[in-house]
Amino acid sequence: MRKRVFAALPLAVVLGLSLVMADGGAQHQSIQSFPIELGTSGGNVNDRSNAFCCSGTLGALVSRGGPDYILSNNHVLGLSGSATVGDDVSQPGLIDVGCNVSATTIVADFSEAPALGSSNVDAAIAEVRGGAVNTTGEIIDVGVPSSTPAVAAVDMQVAKSGRTTGFTCGNVTSVSTDVSVQYQAGCGKGKKFTISYTDQVVIGSSSFSAGGDSGSLIVQASTSQPVALLYAGSSSTTIGNPIQDVIGALGISFVGGSNHATVASCPSGGGGGGGGTCKGKNCGSGGSERAQEARVSVEQALLAKRQYAASLMQDDAVMGVGVGIDDDGEAVVVIYVEEGRDHRPLPTMMAGVRAKIIRTDRFRAFGWNEKLMPAGACKAK
Repeated sequence: MRKRVFAALPLAVVLGLSLVMADGGAQHQSIQSFPIELGTSGGNVNDRSNAFCCSGTLGALVSRGGPDYILSNNHVLGLSGSATVGDDVSQPGLIDVGCNVSATTIVADFSEAPALGSSNVDAAIAEVRGGAVNTTGEIIDVGVPSSTPAVAAVDMQVAKSGRTTGFTCGNVTSVSTDVSVQYQAGCGKGKKFTISYTDQVVIGSSSFSAGGDSGSLIVQASTSQPVALLYAGSSSTTIGNPIQDVIGALGISFVGGSNHATVASCPSGGGGGGGGTCKGKNCGSGGSERAQEARVSVEQALLAKRQYAASLMQDDAVMGVGVGIDDDGEAVVVIYVEEGRDHRPLPTMMAGVRAKIIRTDRFRAFGWNEKLMPAGACKAK
C-alpha cells in the first residue's frame, strides 16, 4: 500500500493527515542520515504522475550471498511491473518531501520484482548503495530482526514498523487465506485491476496499518522473527504474503541476529499500539494455547477451506476465504465479504466446520484505512 499526494501541495498539508501514529510516526517519515534504519518511508523516485506522487515503506535488509538489498513490495519499488532495473529508490518517499526528488537521499537501486500474479507474492528488492543502510538490518522500533523466519499461526502476536502508522502490534486472525486484492496501474492513474493470492496471512485490526505501510516486515512480537510482508488491507484488516513465499520467490535470506522481543514493547495481553486484541492465553509466544488446543479442529477447517474456497470466491462479493478461530476456541472457515455488495447465500457449515462471516470494505494495495479528508487534500495509495 503506497500513499499518494497531490504534487502541488505544500509539505505542511502533506503531513497534516491526522493519521494514527502509534509512536508519533515522525521518525518513520523524516529524512535520515546514513546509514539509515528501515521501517521507514521510501520508494521508487519515478512513482509519480502529473498530479500525484506515491510511496510506501522500505521494509527489511536481505541478502542473496552477495550485496545487500532492501525488501519491499513490487507496487512500491517495482511500480507494479513498470519499473526499470537501476531506478533510484529514495528515503524518505516522495510523499514526505512534497514530491521533490532533490529533497530525498538515494539509498538503493531497483533490482527485481516477480510479476504480480506469477509467484503468489507482491515483493521486490533494491540493491543497497554503499554505506546507505545500517548493515545490521536494524528496523525502527523493532531492532535487529531475527535472521530466522517463522510460520504465522492463528492468534500469534505480531508487530510491524511502517511509514504511516509507525510501530503497531496485532494478532493473526486468519491463515491460509485466499484473497482478491485491487491494484491501480499507476500513481493515481490508470485502470484498476485485481490480483488473486492463496494462503495469505491476515491481521484483523482497524489500526494495524494504513496507506503508506506497504512493504513493512511483519514479525512475531516475542522473537522478531519475520512472518509476512505487508502489502494490502481494508479498514479492518491487514494482509501479508507468508514470508516463506517471499523467500522462495526472490531467493533471499534475512540480515539479522538472534531471536528477541521487539525493542518497542507490545502489550503482553494483546495487540495494543493500534493492533488487535489477543484472546489466547499465551499470545506472545507463537500460536496461542487456544490455537494449539484447537489443532485438530484447525486441520479440519483447513480441509474445509480447501474444498470450498474456489467456489465461494466465484462470487465477486467474496474477497477472501481462510482459517481462523472463533471466540469460543473452535476453528472456523473465515469468509471475508465486501460490505454493501449483494452476494449469493453463504454457507454456515462446510464439511462439519462452522463459517464466520466478516464484512469489510474492499481489499486494496492502495488507500485503505484512511481518515476522511477535505476534497483536494490528498489520497493514499
